[in-house]
Amino acid sequence: MKITKLLVANRGEIAVRIFRTCRRLGIDTVAVYSDADRAAKHVREADEAVHIGAAPAAESYLRTEAILAAAKQTGANAVHPGYGFLSENAAFAEAVVAAGLIWVGPPPAAIRAMGPKDEAKRIAEEAGVPVLPGYRGEAQDARTLTKEAEKIGYPLLIKAVAGGGGRGIRQVSKAADLEAELISAVREAEASFGDGRVMLEKLVERPRHIEVQVFGDQHGNAVHLFERDCSLQRRRQKVIEEAPAPGMPADVRAAMTDAAVKLAKAVGYQGAGTVEFIVDGSKPLAKDTFWFLEMNTRLQVEHPVTEMITGQDLVEWQLIVASGGKIPLKQKDIELSGHAFEARICAEDPAENFRPGAGLILEFGLLEEPDGELVRWDTGFETGDRVPSNYDSMIAKLIVYGETREAALETLTDTLAHTQLCGVPSNAGFLRRCAQSAEFTAGTHHVNWIGEHIDTLAAAPDAHRNASLRAVATLLLEDEDDYTPWAINDGFRLNAPPRRRVLLAADGEAALIDADAPDADEAPFPLITDLSPRRFAVTSGGDTFLITIPEFSADAEAALGGNAVKAPMPGKVLSVTAKAGAQVARGDVLAVLEAMKMEHALAAPRDGIIESIHATPGQQVSEGELLVALVEE
Repeated sequence: MKITKLLVANRGEIAVRIFRTCRRLGIDTVAVYSDADRAAKHVREADEAVHIGAAPAAESYLRTEAILAAAKQTGANAVHPGYGFLSENAAFAEAVVAAGLIWVGPPPAAIRAMGPKDEAKRIAEEAGVPVLPGYRGEAQDARTLTKEAEKIGYPLLIKAVAGGGGRGIRQVSKAADLEAELISAVREAEASFGDGRVMLEKLVERPRHIEVQVFGDQHGNAVHLFERDCSLQRRRQKVIEEAPAPGMPADVRAAMTDAAVKLAKAVGYQGAGTVEFIVDGSKPLAKDTFWFLEMNTRLQVEHPVTEMITGQDLVEWQLIVASGGKIPLKQKDIELSGHAFEARICAEDPAENFRPGAGLILEFGLLEEPDGELVRWDTGFETGDRVPSNYDSMIAKLIVYGETREAALETLTDTLAHTQLCGVPSNAGFLRRCAQSAEFTAGTHHVNWIGEHIDTLAAAPDAHRNASLRAVATLLLEDEDDYTPWAINDGFRLNAPPRRRVLLAADGEAALIDADAPDADEAPFPLITDLSPRRFAVTSGGDTFLITIPEFSADAEAALGGNAVKAPMPGKVLSVTAKAGAQVARGDVLAVLEAMKMEHALAAPRDGIIESIHATPGQQVSEGELLVALVEE
């Protein structure tokens, strides 16, 4: 059956990316959205959009009945789940099929078979795929687990059977720690997945993560599209992915991809899937250094790097296979060319333990027009959009290509230096520091590498902040139209050298900046975007700072009256005492904001009546964001 109208049961970047292929193929598209996403980019990009519930995912993007109702309402005849949310939920896949719709994904039976990690490894063993030594039995009592741990030997991993996303995993270095870590892992597994069962597995102490993209169809065909290396991770969350894997010999590639295809065929797989392997990174890649980890029964976040090195559109392949067609190419016709990287751009602060941020995006994008052949920009957000606090912090993906790994890596670091995200936290500078490290450049990094070097990777260097401040100071002191002595901003004094200083604040911290101060450390050239006469987004080495000009007299005057209470700086709303319709007097505290590790009471600017509340406790807000509005006088 031909797909004529596709509903994407997802949001953000992946929904926009799927719509792009549909537009090229002439397929109509339907977006679904929550309260938090009413004005989101994926809603704007679709031909039609249907509201499906409140902001929490459980009340919107995880509601099967609401999604199916949206498909019926719009006449969509197919559903694509994207990744995350319901993408690996067999019951959702069955409900889609039962509703008479085309399910763009693998058969529910394959999803179920590969879901529990213990069952997946049993199937892999039977298919002849190498699996790590471990315990995957039904008995879950402490005595059995302790005895099995002794057989495996320490160090080992406790892993939730129904796990994913790094949850329910504990590392145990010695027998004395086993009991406490078991209790912790079971508790987290029950809370995260509703299933407290665990398995034990031999620990690879310097692991690499290499995965194979596979594809199957309804006609019994199965192929691979080579491998990806996803070893750069923080707390088991991928950060930068690449294809192909560095240092991969031809014979090892053949063995690994052959194992992946065997597993796909063993479960009658259809559509896009990824077979993940854990690899011993303490030695060169060999046929006996990789073991099956798990299978992801969906399209992966990092699928663009495979598209870049093969020239194929994997979403198009998904649509063809879901419609009953054959895989577009035979294995011998799938070619690997060049090298690609993907960097996940997230609204999070690496210096604050990767704390996710939310709020209004003041500026976002690449400051240099991307080369379509070398640089691809997949994003679910634009300048002026609002990042909600309800979902994953990833908001875009930067994908680059080069004929060699070295060329692609140079393009990646250069482009990250020109990636600007202002108004919410950004990890672009962190990504660039990872990519520029000696270990990543040499391809010797491993899954635990970021954790071992986090202190030097997380925080933006002072040199980047200082360079950004000096750049704005220089900009403000320059006057190209007036070169008279009276217009020169050099702090002229008799019998003293010139001094050019400007009072500026970087992310709310004010200081007197000397525009002519020598550089203590070399920093990339800052790139400035004017946001308003008093605000600038400045990017140095991928680290973006909000530089403002404090005007205390203007701020004091504005505080005497007006209809709006706005956030004076980026921060977190601790409390909102204002209530719509209430009478307030000038000076009454309406909200409390936490910023720069201090609490700031925000008061009514005049006597009046509260018209509306625009903030909730716990919300991350940007400077200038409206929190409370008074009725106009």
